[in-house]
Amino acid sequence: MTDPKVGAFLFDMDGVIVDSNPLHRESWAEYNRRQGVETTEVMQQGMYGKRNDMIVRDFLGKDLTDAEVRAHGAAKEKLYREMLAPRLCETLVPGLVTFLERHRELPMAVATNAERANVEFVLCAASLERFFRVTVDGQQVEKPKPYPDVYLRAAGLLGVPPAECVVFEDSYGGVAAGLAAGMRVIGVTTTYAELPGTSLLVRDFSDPALDAWLAQSGLPARR
Repeated sequence: MTDPKVGAFLFDMDGVIVDSNPLHRESWAEYNRRQGVETTEVMQQGMYGKRNDMIVRDFLGKDLTDAEVRAHGAAKEKLYREMLAPRLCETLVPGLVTFLERHRELPMAVATNAERANVEFVLCAASLERFFRVTVDGQQVEKPKPYPDVYLRAAGLLGVPPAECVVFEDSYGGVAAGLAAGMRVIGVTTTYAELPGTSLLVRDFSDPALDAWLAQSGLPARR
């Protein structure tokens, strides 16, 4: 049985569009330090692929009110954007812009657990918003990744069946979300060297293996 055609690309943001996890680590460590909390490696590893409210409660306390969680999350992400701004272009995952240009006629969406302000900042500051017909962030769904909600919402807004969507992900939770949505997942190894369940692993969007895999689906190779 052959795979369905590729009808859309769905992109996670952190670790896929921007190789931002090192900077998230740095900004979380600094923010936590300002709250009197030292950030361990176990804490850092536990944040990947999670929505901000979950991370805040993991790092700063389960007994925080919803308003306190939102305030901490907003303040940390403001610090992150301030740190990212001068480094944004160098933080884009290699080959991304060329890849988006080459496939710009295909429906594409960003589907991420990230905060809306971060999504808007990255896409606008890097001039990437023109490529994406839809953006879905973690606040637009009841259950964030590893649940499939963000990906199913993005596919629905694009009008593309889940089986025809190809997801680009870098985290275990993100891969789980894509698979639970009934989609094929390509793993980008910016965060982890192995991502079980993916159809393909690539180092970035210039990896020749990506062109070869997509060519089997009838999509054009690099020009």
